[in-house]
Amino acid sequence: MTRVGFIGLGIMGRPMAANLLRAGLPLTVWNRSPEAARELGVAGARVAQSPAAVFAASDVVFLMLATADVVDDVLQRGRPAFAGMVSGRTLVPLGTTSPGYSVGLAHEVEAAGGSYVEAPVSGSRVPAERGELVGLVAGDREAVERVVPLLAPMCREVVRCGEVPAGIGTKLAVNLYLCATVAALAEAYHLAVALGLDLEAFQRALDSGPMASAVSTVKLTKLVARDFAPQAAIRDVHLNTRLIAEAARAVGASAPVIEASRQLFRETEAAGSGALDMAAVVTALERRDGVTPDRRAAPQQAHEAAGGHEASAR
Repeated sequence: MTRVGFIGLGIMGRPMAANLLRAGLPLTVWNRSPEAARELGVAGARVAQSPAAVFAASDVVFLMLATADVVDDVLQRGRPAFAGMVSGRTLVPLGTTSPGYSVGLAHEVEAAGGSYVEAPVSGSRVPAERGELVGLVAGDREAVERVVPLLAPMCREVVRCGEVPAGIGTKLAVNLYLCATVAALAEAYHLAVALGLDLEAFQRALDSGPMASAVSTVKLTKLVARDFAPQAAIRDVHLNTRLIAEAARAVGASAPVIEASRQLFRETEAAGSGALDMAAVVTALERRDGVTPDRRAAPQQAHEAAGGHEASAR
């Protein structure tokens, strides 16, 4: 049986690794903060004392790490230990980086005698807990075929995207739609608040209509309830919008919607809300105009204000 390693046990990584463990795979884990690793150790995983120990005990190593810099640090990239760690192993990053970064890392892993499959996942904490992520794999065909069965406990769908960096490219394009959708949803909710609408009626109207989706249903519920417990944190979404914008500029693709969304996520993180769920992007709009659910006009006042603006325009 393939020995599996998992490094990075945060919001997404912990439930993903737990699903591998429940599937009966021999699993070795490591996390910079040890508590999450200890919890998986109680459930039956082997807890390694270092990333190098994970590689030594594994045939395939999954990484679910926040940034490219963290990946480089964990892998000791650029140092002699790197080659010894990855040689003879298959490295599978599950997070989101830039296409250029993924290509460079793939070349170095392969030059050191290892295999590389990028497999960024689409989804947030709840799909991760349910094993319902979508894996976007790219790499050498033989290596991809080794990795795909190992993704099954974590993913309801695995999409083969081609060669590196097509997996990352697909993830960035998908995330453009996701990030812009949540920003637009927050703006729609904010307008409903400013108009003094019954927010439950607004929610029913959206959830019953053709624009409803799994994302809109979950995020609108969080907006109405003011529940910003993280499923996908603002800081991670802001990073994603930066990577998307940079990738678009690199190929000369116009992306004005993601640029506008990125500004809202940037403002939200700068205000100290980086650890909150991406639905908290609404707070950037609230800071701009001071309209919040507890400081909104009554419906008649909102109607009169809108009428006044309309008269002024005429």
